[in-house]
Amino acid sequence: MRITEAARRLGTSPRMLRYRESLGLLPATRESAPGRNGRRGGGHRQFGETELRAVALALELEKRYDIGPAELAFGLRVLAEPEVQARVRELGERIGRLSAPPTRALDFEKEKALRLLQRRR
Repeated sequence: MRITEAARRLGTSPRMLRYRESLGLLPATRESAPGRNGRRGGGHRQFGETELRAVALALELEKRYDIGPAELAFGLRVLAEPEVQARVRELGERIGRLSAPPTRALDFEKEKALRLLQRRR
């Protein structure tokens, strides 16, 4: 189905669906038809049940957790890109929202035990 019909079924607008697509919140299935000068482009995204379910899930998550599409897109980026995940984790640790990974905690306990053993000598 075309974007107008998909938007109507989802209770949103075609503009919002295009915005979600630009954020990477839709499965990458856009079919391009050859345009002028032989370039690709000008094709229309066809929405099927897979795309509708993905958008419906995104809308549900946004409502449930009181976030917007851009925030959801960034959350997906954090999950998909290890470097971004590491930097966000570092920030969380620095501001006290996340605890240090268990390996650091175990290292601390090990060092603490070694210090106690050295004092007994």
